[in-house]
Amino acid sequence: MAGAATVEKALDVLFHLHDAGEAVGLSDIGRALNLPKSSCHRLLSSLMDREMVDRDEWGRYRPGLALLSLGIGAQRREPVVSAARPILEREAEGLGETVFLIGLRHRRLRVLDKVEGSGFLRAAPRIGDVVPADITAAGKLYSVFGEGGDELSPAETREIAGRGAAVNRDAWINGLSVLAVPVWQESGQGPGDLVAVLAVAAASPRFDRLGENEIETRLLAGAASIGERMSAGGVSRRHDRIGRKPR
Repeated sequence: MAGAATVEKALDVLFHLHDAGEAVGLSDIGRALNLPKSSCHRLLSSLMDREMVDRDEWGRYRPGLALLSLGIGAQRREPVVSAARPILEREAEGLGETVFLIGLRHRRLRVLDKVEGSGFLRAAPRIGDVVPADITAAGKLYSVFGEGGDELSPAETREIAGRGAAVNRDAWINGLSVLAVPVWQESGQGPGDLVAVLAVAAASPRFDRLGENEIETRLLAGAASIGERMSAGGVSRRHDRIGRKPR
């Protein structure tokens, strides 16, 4: 039990440093996590030995580069990321806007990958960030086709189910519009599994100029290509159980 508690405290330290957004002093870390200064120092020293934590010239702590290596390794082992990457690059170039791949992991919607377009806008969130389920296009799709989203009105549910796409206009980030479509992996033995969501984000005026129908058509074709690539490769469904393709 003591070992498990130490692991939890070490993870708390890592997440605190990540969320801080800047280097943090020892006393501030201990105070924020309610850790004695000596215990906090021991944890940080152990994490520094593994390069998961680094120190700046003023002795403040920040995430270490070993975390980057672990994160990239985890992302590369996501089958849907490997299948989707060429599609994300193609659509980001074709539309000139940021394209996201979002999936449900441990009952949270996370950005699995993204490719930025050539436009001036660089849309948040970042790879690995959690996406709100209640106000985003991705959350709406998971609400209708799987789990993880909040309940929608019957009218909006019917619209999304019939259309196979969802839109978020200015609901999460003011001035930003997002259109998302589900990515299905066919099994050959009935309805496919919902494995991710493909989404495009653009400044709302730019979104209107591109045209909602054009964006939707391109994304639906891209999502179908991702599903085909996964099915052709015999990719194992090791994700959360998140829904079945409607008949």
